[in-house]
Amino acid sequence: MSVADNWDTVRSGGTPLSLPSTKEKHPHHRIAEVRRQQGVSVRSVTRKLGLSAEEVRRQEDPYCNLTLAQLVAWQQALEVPLASLLVDSDAPLSSPVLTRARMLRVMKTAQAIRETTKDKGVERMSLMLVEQLLEIMPELKGVSAWHTVGQRRTQDEVGRIAERPVSDTFIQDSMH
Repeated sequence: MSVADNWDTVRSGGTPLSLPSTKEKHPHHRIAEVRRQQGVSVRSVTRKLGLSAEEVRRQEDPYCNLTLAQLVAWQQALEVPLASLLVDSDAPLSSPVLTRARMLRVMKTAQAIRETTKDKGVERMSLMLVEQLLEIMPELKGVSAWHTVGQRRTQDEVGRIAERPVSDTFIQDSMH
């Protein structure tokens, strides 16, 4: 039965058939997918956006309806074209974004090899690889190695807890 036939049924006093919902859930964005493919951690995004991890995960939900300002902030944090965050969730990432994500992962691997090897030959080869990657894609300069389990944070990476230290009264109250 068509929508017009259904309307005619209602006007003549009949019971309408249920129509497809006009509020079907469709994803609004694919931020989480792009973040993972770019090799960017949730922790890194929380620092770049100045949000809590809980809020970052909420905004990454493809059904979360973000403002334009929030989308632009994500676009800048992930360093991808805005359109790459908005395309249909079934469509692949655009070729330039996918290429950049792959190059970023290769750079992180090359940096990890360079930082962890004790062999001078391997270190020299990984340094050459890093330099070659920078020739191809200069914006990879400053990309660090993959984080390893148990890696110590530097003073610059203390995190949001340093912004909100626990008060002495809180500690005293919890002991009573």
